[in-house]
Amino acid sequence: MTTPSEVVAEYVDWLAAFLPDDYYENYRRYRWDIPLRRDHQRAAFEAGWIQPTWPREHGGRSLGLRDAMEIRIEGALRSAPKLPNIQGPGVAAPGIRQFGTPAQIERLLVPLLRGDEWWALGMSEPEAGSDFAGLRTRADRDADVFRVNGHKIWTTQAHESRWCTLYARTDPDAPKHRGISCLILDLHSPGVRIEPIRMSSISDETFCEVFLDDVEIPVENLLGPVNGGWNVALSSLHHERQMIWIMNWVEIKRGLDAVRKAGADDQGLCAELGSLLADAEALRATGYRALGNELAGRNSPEADIMKLLGSVTLQRVWELAAAAEGPGSAGDPDLLFERQDALAATIYGGTSEVQRNIIAERLLGLPKG
Repeated sequence: MTTPSEVVAEYVDWLAAFLPDDYYENYRRYRWDIPLRRDHQRAAFEAGWIQPTWPREHGGRSLGLRDAMEIRIEGALRSAPKLPNIQGPGVAAPGIRQFGTPAQIERLLVPLLRGDEWWALGMSEPEAGSDFAGLRTRADRDADVFRVNGHKIWTTQAHESRWCTLYARTDPDAPKHRGISCLILDLHSPGVRIEPIRMSSISDETFCEVFLDDVEIPVENLLGPVNGGWNVALSSLHHERQMIWIMNWVEIKRGLDAVRKAGADDQGLCAELGSLLADAEALRATGYRALGNELAGRNSPEADIMKLLGSVTLQRVWELAAAAEGPGSAGDPDLLFERQDALAATIYGGTSEVQRNIIAERLLGLPKG
């Protein structure tokens, strides 16, 4: 029987064999290398590292949750190439595997996990933002199709994706959480118009607007039950939250190292640095506590807390790194990118404002304001 340490060691050896010899020396260039990142995803799928808890045919090794988390942490610490379409394996795939029909799983899951077909998430809307339950996109049943009209925004990589998990209101008279369905949308369908949004920073994860004008989606493309889209979304995003806290924690550690190097002798930075070190350890401990709850079959309210703590701490870290570097930070393109990238952390996966409301109302039981 393979022990956890042996599994992690096997993964480390595999990753080292895959990476180019000069990967760490030229990481600034390789982090943007899409062909390398595509090759990494395909190789990781074939080796069973994409979804370690899943069976081999779905890119895994049937490992336990603890082993899988250690592998993800090890990959992040070693700066493994980022999946080029991360919301595909991280969010769409778990939803398809859990709620999809046999035909949907057979057709869609492996090309998604291998990276052959990219996916977008059709959730946010201009007048709803991160208030997922406030979406207004309508999907009306018309014989064997749903006729969809609406407008999505902040839809990452929609212009490069083939498919989209589209959330639409199928029962306008139901309470807003209960009248939503999830539909698998072919983004090449007539009536779909995609407009990339101009970005202020360097990024390969371009936001897009998606306009839907009488788009026909076959009823067989319904993912999960009619009006059951809320549960599909919650289950799918649970996997994203696990991915986000690990990513944030590793980026926080990297930022703290930058602070130490730039301002090691600045006593004025010590108090803030100490606070951030404590928050980083609190984030890691909370992640392990959430895993313990999941292994024990207990409710785990930590996901929303980790998202808020991780994203806010990440922003504070890179702002402190800029302060430690001083006036020279304005001319440092790498530091500028890190600061801009950290700003997005309080938006993706649920804005900090929405997270605070969820924590206050659902976890602490406070009245709605």
